[in-house]
Amino acid sequence: QVQLVESGGGLVQAGGSLRLSCAASGRTASVGAMGWFRQAPGKEREFVAAISWSGGVTYYADSVKGRFTISRDNAKNAQYLQMNSLQPEDAAVYYCAARRAIVVVTTIEGMDYWGKGTLVTVSS
Repeated sequence: QVQLVESGGGLVQAGGSLRLSCAASGRTASVGAMGWFRQAPGKEREFVAAISWSGGVTYYADSVKGRFTISRDNAKNAQYLQMNSLQPEDAAVYYCAARRAIVVVTTIEGMDYWGKGTLVTVSS
């Protein structure tokens, strides 16, 4: 089994930045592609960003493209999400996700492992 633990969430003013981290433990050899999803109150969970096992392929939701950057460090079994120019609409619980396959997907159903989430609050 794989455990994912997010950190780095918090309160930030609009226009500010945060960096989320996700640490994987357990059977980390099972971790392939990874990604970030978010869920705002009253809304469904949505895709934010994803990265291949090698880090060479990344995908972003249109709403965060140009502002967020996903990266990973396989030596540390970790992935990151650098979030710049945060807006109130970015406020949500952010979830780290991973899948066994190395090919990137952007769907919730495609992920095999999930963290418990970290809260990002953006004040206007």
